[in-house]
Amino acid sequence: MGVIFRRAEKYLRNNLPVSMPVIAILDDQFTNRQIFARLAASIADDVTVETFADPLQALEELKDRSVDLVITDFKMPNMDGAEFVRHFRELPGAADVPVVVLTVYEERSFRLKALECGATDFLQSPVDHQEFVTRARNLLRLRKQQLLLAQRADHLKAELDESERTRELAMRDSRERLAQVIDSIPAVVRCADLDGKVLFVNAYQAKLMAKSATEVVGEPVSRFLGDEAGARSNALDRMVWETYRPAPSFEEEVVDGNGGKRVFLSSKTPLLEADGAICGVLTTSIDISERKQAEEYLHHMAHHDALTGLPNRTLLHQRINREIARARRGDRAFALHLVDLDDFKAINDVHGHGVGDIYITAIGQRLKELVRRQDTVARIGGDEFAVLQTHITRADDAVQFSRKLLEAIAVPFTCESGMVSSTGSIGITLHPDDASDGATLLKNADTAMYRAKSDGGNKASLYASDMQSAAIASATLDVDMRNALENGEFLLHFQPQISARSGKITGGEALIRWNRPGIGLQSPGSFLPRAEATGFIVAINEWVVMEACRAGKAWQSHGLTGVRIGVNLSPLQFTRQNVPLLITRALAASGLDPRLLDLELTESSVLEDSEKLIGELAQLRLLGCEISIDDFGTGYSSLRYVKRFPVDRLKIDQSFVRNLPHDPNDVAIVRTIMSLGHSLDLSIIAEGVETDVQRDFLAAEGCDEFQGYFFAKPLPFDDFVRFALSNTQSARTA
Repeated sequence: MGVIFRRAEKYLRNNLPVSMPVIAILDDQFTNRQIFARLAASIADDVTVETFADPLQALEELKDRSVDLVITDFKMPNMDGAEFVRHFRELPGAADVPVVVLTVYEERSFRLKALECGATDFLQSPVDHQEFVTRARNLLRLRKQQLLLAQRADHLKAELDESERTRELAMRDSRERLAQVIDSIPAVVRCADLDGKVLFVNAYQAKLMAKSATEVVGEPVSRFLGDEAGARSNALDRMVWETYRPAPSFEEEVVDGNGGKRVFLSSKTPLLEADGAICGVLTTSIDISERKQAEEYLHHMAHHDALTGLPNRTLLHQRINREIARARRGDRAFALHLVDLDDFKAINDVHGHGVGDIYITAIGQRLKELVRRQDTVARIGGDEFAVLQTHITRADDAVQFSRKLLEAIAVPFTCESGMVSSTGSIGITLHPDDASDGATLLKNADTAMYRAKSDGGNKASLYASDMQSAAIASATLDVDMRNALENGEFLLHFQPQISARSGKITGGEALIRWNRPGIGLQSPGSFLPRAEATGFIVAINEWVVMEACRAGKAWQSHGLTGVRIGVNLSPLQFTRQNVPLLITRALAASGLDPRLLDLELTESSVLEDSEKLIGELAQLRLLGCEISIDDFGTGYSSLRYVKRFPVDRLKIDQSFVRNLPHDPNDVAIVRTIMSLGHSLDLSIIAEGVETDVQRDFLAAEGCDEFQGYFFAKPLPFDDFVRFALSNTQSARTA
């Protein structure tokens, strides 16, 4: 008898066919067939994929072929997926082949219909590719195990039939060996009768339930599966008894004997007597708990932000699309809030990125506490969040909610390094009023958010259709400015500065102009504010400094000696550039005498009174450059900061010159500035002088220099040189 069994084992090892798994894909859409075929082929190198467009053709082709897995669409011409499954199950050898039905329908009735016809599993369309591959791989493995067991049984029976004389002995021996084989399988194997009582279990099942195999024999399956799982198992067993067909494979969650939860992929097959009568239902289950956990982890990581745990941009898009679909069915509108923290970079710079991460997490938690269960808070960028507010009835609902968001953001946050605080800028867009798709809604919210930020931040802005055209214009201006710098479209004009005592020219202020293709010469007011907002002003000002130094040196070759050139510096240059290094490079490249370079800073840029700025200005003075404060009087005009800064002259803003000498307030301000400047031994230059009355009044009050249209408007290089040369012997020349 032992000899017979050993011969059977050798036969199995040497003669079991090693066939490549075959997957049949049925879908009337060519694109879907191609996608699913590629996904199926990626499961393993030896997978064979066959595709069909028509259910009738598929049934005809599969009649004489064996497959290991069928994946079919539900909605197709000629017959639906459920009808196809029913016909397929009638084919020879197709009773226990796993069949997965793809459907866009969420209604339970479609699933039940397909189940009744013999479907094994479902996938919701649109199909998640990772889920498709994982489920198909699991079903193929289960199918392979079923075929292996069936082949083993067939070959064992063939060996036993070789000798009728030893049939009973060989059968007894084979049962013992089979029991050993079943006990060695790392999968659940159990058999139950029609009443749901256990006929036998393998060692794996017994260990799972923390019982011995003999303890559970004769017990109801529900005793160790639980009432709900036991009832489900009994119902499927009855279906197998009634149909003589295997039940479709299914995933189930089972609580083991230690109280732990496991996920199994199970199948049920009728166990037949020699005469073909069913004597029990065989259940085989493989533990896929670790695989499910890995799938869930990967799915979570793919749809959530790693720092805050909030939904990410991918999941936000899915939630938006879900709300759009619900809105089509008549549900209420929704709002999308795009939240951007104001000046978050300063928190990272001052406190470090570790504190920045903690702060971002805290802000995300605050926002999450404000929303309802059906709403979504997502982190979609470094300091950007999105809030999907569902079920609103009017725009004011979104506006009121955005105020709560702003209030929550503004609450200071305490950390080890001190108090951290910020504000937020929020852009709001509404569905369906502003757009009907997710991508456009996000773009609209982004546009509205930048409007809020450009208005100073710490506010919310509702999207309006004209914002898009403004955003497009700004984007076009950004591109054109960069092209202008590369293509040499910028140029300098120079406005003369005149001595009040001699009437001779003392200097010229370099003012940028843009010869914009298709538009013509543009003044700085049309583009510099945008350059300042985007930071491109740094690159533009660097060009201005280099070009102005070259122009100042070129004046000397035309006979203009001792004429200084004034250059405006942006506050951004001192935060993003090493200004002394830039000036040193410009002077070296041009050969200009540093004493002829007058660097102008606006009053607002020196109000911070920072030690860094004072140090850099001191370095510029050491180079020999002069320093002027432009637009003086428009800020706080503090004696304290004027004394602290290394300054050579004050430039009275033209807003105080315009109404001289008729406005007593302007007269008082101008006299105060002159008194302050002269007390500190500073020169005073008045901007915007346009009349002889203004000139005479300023001269009488002790003003040192004039600048304005009364003398000359900003002039191109050659015109400035001619003006300066003709002015050498005259107190005033147009």
